Amino acid sequence: MPDPVPGPLTRRAILGGAAGSVAAALASGSVSAATGTPRRSPPRYDDPVWNREQAARLQAHTDGRQVYGSGRGSINGVRPGEAVRHLMNFEIISTIRVLRRADGNYDRMCRELVFYTDPSTGEVLEHWDNPYTGERVRVVDIANDPYNWVIRDWVGPPAMPGADTHNVPVPADKKPFLMQWSELGPDTVVVTEEFNGYYPNKLEPAKWPRESGGPMNQTSEYFRYYISRSDLEDSTRTHLPHSGAWVRITPWLPWMLMGQAPGHIIYNAMFRPFETTDYLKPAVLARVRERYPQYLTAPTEWYGPSLSSLEHYALEQKPAT
Repeated sequence: MPDPVPGPLTRRAILGGAAGSVAAALASGSVSAATGTPRRSPPRYDDPVWNREQAARLQAHTDGRQVYGSGRGSINGVRPGEAVRHLMNFEIISTIRVLRRADGNYDRMCRELVFYTDPSTGEVLEHWDNPYTGERVRVVDIANDPYNWVIRDWVGPPAMPGADTHNVPVPADKKPFLMQWSELGPDTVVVTEEFNGYYPNKLEPAKWPRESGGPMNQTSEYFRYYISRSDLEDSTRTHLPHSGAWVRITPWLPWMLMGQAPGHIIYNAMFRPFETTDYLKPAVLARVRERYPQYLTAPTEWYGPSLSSLEHYALEQKPAT
């Protein structure tokens, strides 16, 4: 989400996609030609190719159709010596498409927006009154275009900043791609993703004294995807319906102008995919159509680089005076 950690959420229609997926399923034997009913495929949690296919189905339709990702939640401020404080809410909208590569892996391509909202009215914020400093500050949306990665059946060593992650040779020390699966009752399967990062801050304190939390960024993100086991076992599904939860622990947002003041914020959200924009909040959809209309369509081909929200901030904003 706001910063680049290789992990989750979104889609677009291709004529004939549904018919094509059924025909492919019949050819592969996943659908009974006699009855037309799906054949159940039990989970293979220790199979990296199976894991790759499920990761692709979680993100979007494997036949190339896009999905809309929608999430919302709260942002709380944490400072030493006082209670945690609810600061604002936020809305996420993303569009994601996955396309199979010649090697069988997938390009996962995404456009992603985050808007900050008033907890009382739901209004998308243009300015925010910082309760810690008493200062009114200008709110900066998160707009990541693109936010891409490749879904592979193997995992290599961490990529260096700025490295080409799209076309890389298979490393000698590759590891199998296996997601963290758990079963919650008879028909709920959970995927867990956890990332803990410590990396150089793109907003150097010397240049960005009011925006930067310091020379290094310490962040954590935690995702949970809740999937019906019957959907997971239905190999005719090109996309896995799911709901999820996301938590991010991160330094103060740069536009809050907190500098290196002690403390941090916590994003806490729920999310799920949709096939249309019908279930998006009207105020959020209006904001997208007014300012970011291209974000309603997922990329149809790979381009980049994929920059983090802090990298975008450093390129697009100016240090506060």
